[in-house]
Amino acid sequence: MPTTPEGFAQRTQTLKGEIVEQGGRVQSMLEAAFAAAFDRDEAKAKAAIGMDDAVDAADVAIEQRCVQVLTEATRGGAEIDARQLREILTIVKANNELERIADVAVDLAELVPALGKIGTPLPDTFRVMTNSVIGIVRDVNQSLGRNDPALANIVLQSQHAVTAFKAALLREAEQKLAKGVTTPDFAFQLHEMASMCEIIADHCTNIAEQVIYLTTGAIVRHMETSWVEISRPPQSGS
Repeated sequence: MPTTPEGFAQRTQTLKGEIVEQGGRVQSMLEAAFAAAFDRDEAKAKAAIGMDDAVDAADVAIEQRCVQVLTEATRGGAEIDARQLREILTIVKANNELERIADVAVDLAELVPALGKIGTPLPDTFRVMTNSVIGIVRDVNQSLGRNDPALANIVLQSQHAVTAFKAALLREAEQKLAKGVTTPDFAFQLHEMASMCEIIADHCTNIAEQVIYLTTGAIVRHMETSWVEISRPPQSGS
């Protein structure tokens, strides 16, 4: 029961294990969606989309258990300090971000039939970009599981690489359109997929921000081309 600091901590660790497992589930789904896109394999795309059911079920279960832990602790009059409370809130927020990443993976997989009709191979730059995105998802999940602010900071910096990859892809597409060596349909699909990669990276940085705040108390925000730490008022019990 989470009515003691020890009991609350034990329940929190169980939840932490569940959110890390969810992160692995989402990463596998994303890898499957990218593989389907590169192979233009509609069967693989449907399989990737089907993985969303397990993600959604886990999303609901984790949120319900977080609410249950907080409810029982409150009713039991447990003395929960600010750090313990932030741990639960971090899990809730990360759970939401992971579910949104899974939604983007579904969107990616749903583009596969259109890609198959176009037939133009996806550029090597996009493959490097997708590998980078998968690495970001992996790293942010590990940072969450380990309470590792250093790795979370790496995730923040890696987001810039994804943005740079998107810009490079769009420049390349524009040049090929101007030369008549690619089609507007393919350029549009590539833009959509690159934007989805950028969205996934953004969701990961949201999780990374929470890990840093939980472990160090620092608040980081994205300003133009860099991440900066901003001051926060002192809080009791932190």
